[in-house]
Amino acid sequence: MNAKITPEEMVARLIYRDGLMLVIDKPSGYAVHRGPKGGESLEDHFGALRFGLPRAPALAHRLDRDTSGCLVLGRHRKALAELGRLFKAGRIGKTYWAVVEGGPAAEEGRIEMPLGRRDETRGWWMKPDPHGQPAVTLWRVLGRSFVTATADPVLGAVAPQRSLPPSPVEDGRNRPDAGEGTGRGVLQERSNPIITPLPNPPPQGGREQSGASGGGSGSPPTRSNPAGQVTWLALEPLTGRTHQLRVHCAEMGWPIVGDTIYGSAPRAGGPPLHLHAREIVVPLYKKRDPIRAMAPVPLHMHDRLQTCGWQGEVFRLVD
Repeated sequence: MNAKITPEEMVARLIYRDGLMLVIDKPSGYAVHRGPKGGESLEDHFGALRFGLPRAPALAHRLDRDTSGCLVLGRHRKALAELGRLFKAGRIGKTYWAVVEGGPAAEEGRIEMPLGRRDETRGWWMKPDPHGQPAVTLWRVLGRSFVTATADPVLGAVAPQRSLPPSPVEDGRNRPDAGEGTGRGVLQERSNPIITPLPNPPPQGGREQSGASGGGSGSPPTRSNPAGQVTWLALEPLTGRTHQLRVHCAEMGWPIVGDTIYGSAPRAGGPPLHLHAREIVVPLYKKRDPIRAMAPVPLHMHDRLQTCGWQGEVFRLVD
């Protein structure tokens, strides 16, 4: 059971604020809203984020209970309507970081795998379904672990101990919040995006050589999967299906570490899900650059990311 979040802790998780929207760093293990069975949710604590407005902000989208990172809130009805329009039109950029078991053989690719419900009574439980809703994910390898003969308590067999050189895409420094209504993010923008869409998407039904999957049928995906190896991926969902990234990674043969539903993690006693909403890009203002916000990596992902070459980050306030 997670500890109750205090108002001070909720405010401390704020990573972007202006007159229309907020971005908070959602902790892993908290549902964003109450489910049919009730219980505490992150939404119960949004009152601490009013900042002088008469009503608490509200969710502009959702993240899974076990996913951490950037969560966008609208501060009033007009803002929520505009954010909802942007999300529905696919105009908001989302980049996730994941640590997966094994990993793809290629360095980047595209997964096209329609998804449908596995059980109509549980709408969150998904499966590949050629007649389901379209689901597209871009992925890119940011780092891979080497393997030595040291036992890993979670993955078993051998554990990654050495890493490749660090990826050049990471720059985790802050820039100051420009205040209400500025439309500027608090984190330094990068000139090179984490994922660039492939110029010539492979035809549907292809397999791992091009990074595509056509819905879970056909020969097994080509992958690099020595015992104990993990891979650091950047994932960009071009669609927003329930559990899309988790199902896509698992079906490609490299499930996300800590996934108790689609992966190999035990129901209890295993690591938390290693899936983090790292960055979000919101073109909220017509005459301003898109808002970029980045969430720091949660502690439970540090060790495995470091085996893949991640060198950590420093988030600094600038006077």
